Amino acid sequence: MFDLTRYLARIGLRGRPTLAELHRAHVTAILFENLDPLVGIPVSLDADAIARKLVDGGRGGYCFEHNLLLKTALEALGAKVEPILARVRNGLPATTVGPLTHLLLRVEYEGAVWHADVGFGQGTLLEPIPFGPGGPYEQLGWRYQVVTEGPLLVLQTAGDDGWRDLYAFAPEPAPAIDIEVSNWFTCTHPQSRFVTRLLVTEHGKDGTRTTLSDFSGEMALSVQTPTGGKRLSIEREQVPAVLEQRFGLREPEPDD
Repeated sequence: MFDLTRYLARIGLRGRPTLAELHRAHVTAILFENLDPLVGIPVSLDADAIARKLVDGGRGGYCFEHNLLLKTALEALGAKVEPILARVRNGLPATTVGPLTHLLLRVEYEGAVWHADVGFGQGTLLEPIPFGPGGPYEQLGWRYQVVTEGPLLVLQTAGDDGWRDLYAFAPEPAPAIDIEVSNWFTCTHPQSRFVTRLLVTEHGKDGTRTTLSDFSGEMALSVQTPTGGKRLSIEREQVPAVLEQRFGLREPEPDD
């Protein structure tokens, strides 16, 4: 049985929070991190396994873990939740067709329908937005909108050079087996970036994003705000210390 009270305590809440309060608290309390697939540990989508890791274990996770945990919590609060798979673009052109490696949620709650996503590593939504085309929506200075592209919906964020695609998705619920396959590819395939690269992100309550990553090729610690940021190159041998001292994480050890 899912322990809603324990989950709420993990993200600093109690009672019956609003959807926006729950979403924002989850994003700012639980890190995005891919340490398990990076060291060769497959990611389990079993609800108990996710709760043990992200709630009881004080760890973070990536989109499948984050959003399935949020789904379980929202359902415990009486919401109807549909998981949806998306193709990540993160600035790539629409002609680039990648795998379905992102998960978001369509949430029906208290008479409204919402697009919720607490698990997009570098710049997830801080609060849910109305489901479907619309916007712009401003969240602590960050701006988002959803546009149509044929049968697809595309979540975009605003940057110095205009609107940039984050991910595209068909607004249809994904069967559990498809989510399992997408997750398995993401956490085990040798061409998956989550197997070969590090990404750890903390979303601050003031809107800052602190990230340790080598997704760009060079390991760096960066702090971003809507108006700018700073970046510090990190040597590989410094990574364990940065993980522990800045993010409170230790590299997990694979089971024998």
